Amino acid sequence: MNFQQLRSIRETVRCGFNLTEVAAMLHTSQPGVSRQIRELEQELGVEIFARAGKRLTGLTAPGATLLPIVERMLLEAENLRRAGQDFISRSDGRLSVAATHSQARYALPHVVRDFRALFPQVTLHLHQGTPKQVAEMLLTGEADIGIATEALARQPVGLCAWARRGCIRMQR
Repeated sequence: MNFQQLRSIRETVRCGFNLTEVAAMLHTSQPGVSRQIRELEQELGVEIFARAGKRLTGLTAPGATLLPIVERMLLEAENLRRAGQDFISRSDGRLSVAATHSQARYALPHVVRDFRALFPQVTLHLHQGTPKQVAEMLLTGEADIGIATEALARQPVGLCAWARRGCIRMQR
């Protein structure tokens, strides 16, 4: 699983399932977008899109369930990049990220690698926990950023995770 696959899924829905438009939006080819979608579907073991022949016609039930997760993952990756921008004017600092096991294992490795390359003097602390523990780390200030599944919305924090730096909204 990679961010290009996730972007392909999100943009396919945003572009009304028109892969030519998606390819233009992502600056790639239509066969490349199709390949990204197929590879993610194979990795997850479910069809994300309904098809009529080779044409995508909508989201399947699993696709409708996965789409909000994909959007949150991409949003949180952007939030992580933005948090890094706070450190641009400084050569050192500390950033604490709390995440659930799935996000820590599948969504964060590439982002963390890129972050470390851009900000080698920033000490990055990664914490792993349940959605409830992630919410608690944000509330106590132990973490600056929290990345969790939709279960975080059921925590007292709601859809807004209050961290020392303010509120990180988990929506488009």
